[in-house]
Amino acid sequence: MTRPSISLARIVSLPTSVDPRGALTAVEGGIDAPFEMKRLFYMWGIKEPFERGSHAHPDTEQLLICVSSSLNIDLSDGQSTQTYRLDDPTRGLYLPPMIWTYLYDFTPETVCLALASTHYEPGKVIRDWDQYCRMINRA
Repeated sequence: MTRPSISLARIVSLPTSVDPRGALTAVEGGIDAPFEMKRLFYMWGIKEPFERGSHAHPDTEQLLICVSSSLNIDLSDGQSTQTYRLDDPTRGLYLPPMIWTYLYDFTPETVCLALASTHYEPGKVIRDWDQYCRMINRA
């Protein structure tokens, strides 16, 4: 495994068309999302304390798009942490594999869409910070 780096995370502008009827934003795998999508899911109706995440996916790339309202995301690679605010449905946040994510400050109206490069395998998700640090320090 290569040591993860939050420097690979980035905001991705998504192609959007606006006309008198409204706006349409489309995301194509391998073009707008820098990977082929295998899974799509969305988070909504998040309850207090308005938090999700606190885990890392060793093999999964993701693109997170806040399609309604807003949220904050802290990304960490064990050495550095960076905070992003998602509040624009025409911009997504690309997450490379093995980056620790913590999502917070959801509003009750927040809807966050996630595109993933792999199918979900619960046993592969790293949910313990200390275990995550041990794994990346071996890389």
